[in-house]
Amino acid sequence: MSSASESTLAAALPHAAERVRPHVEEVVGLYGSLRRPLLRYALTFGVLASDVEEVVQETFLALFKHLESGKSRQNLPGWAFRVCHNLALKQREKAMKLMNSEAEWSAQHMQASLNPEQQLLQAQRRAKLQAVLTALPEQDRCCISLRAEGLRYREIAEILDISLGAVSLSLTRSLKKFEHADRE
Repeated sequence: MSSASESTLAAALPHAAERVRPHVEEVVGLYGSLRRPLLRYALTFGVLASDVEEVVQETFLALFKHLESGKSRQNLPGWAFRVCHNLALKQREKAMKLMNSEAEWSAQHMQASLNPEQQLLQAQRRAKLQAVLTALPEQDRCCISLRAEGLRYREIAEILDISLGAVSLSLTRSLKKFEHADRE
């Protein structure tokens, strides 16, 4: 490398670092204040708990790229929620396609071992339990979903920004509804 190229590069590096540094600090600041609200928001779309953190990280990566490209800085929290909204919907659609294909495969293999009466009973039970899940309030559905993902009560409480007692009450109430529907 020639000395002229080296001096041009050396002169450009501090300017590039100065241009990026404010964006990093701004994104880190917004991350601190928006991470938990965005996690809760993404959960409301039915995104699996294991995928919610990825959605939020992708949101902040998009925010960094947005700022770096010099685009509008107006209402960045609103912008982050809109991006999170879109990413959560895409993630939910991707997960639903995967779950549907796995469910079809599993249902086909399981159906083969059941007689027609057992198949009908199983389909009715599944439909009844699905109806109960759909009818649950949003917070109860989120609690059930997070618990099914293996999260502990304390983790659920933190993500949803509710008390441990509220998590316990929600799960107890929801499970009773499932038990009642299953007994009918």
